Amino acid sequence: MIRFIPVEDTLAIRNDILRGGKLTLDQCRFSGDENPDAFHLGYFAGDKLVCIATFHPQNYKDYQGKAYQLRGMATLPEYRGRGIGNQVVNFAIVYLRGQKTNYIWCNARKSALKFYIDLGFEVISDEFELPNIGPHRVLYLKIQ
Repeated sequence: MIRFIPVEDTLAIRNDILRGGKLTLDQCRFSGDENPDAFHLGYFAGDKLVCIATFHPQNYKDYQGKAYQLRGMATLPEYRGRGIGNQVVNFAIVYLRGQKTNYIWCNARKSALKFYIDLGFEVISDEFELPNIGPHRVLYLKIQ
């Protein structure tokens, strides 16, 4: 089941999966998390939160239209490969279309490129390095 969740519910998974458990939970907050138009999604297997994603209102460079940046997407390892992440992103797409959003973009880890490309995202940047995290590319998805 997918639900809107408070940012606090995302922090442990962000730390464990995206930061290797090396930070405090407070250090796993993103600027924009508290924006009133930002939202956080969680996929629950029973009562257990197993996948998260955050969406901040944010345009990409000179791209026109209303945009959201997808950040902090992570699925617990034992739940990967089941289509859960796909369901979370598709839930967000439907929601954002209702909000008259034109596109979603993200900085995707090199290891996650196939996941996003399979969802219809396009690679729109050269590879770049995020310090202490690794190689990334910018991806874009037009949603209306």
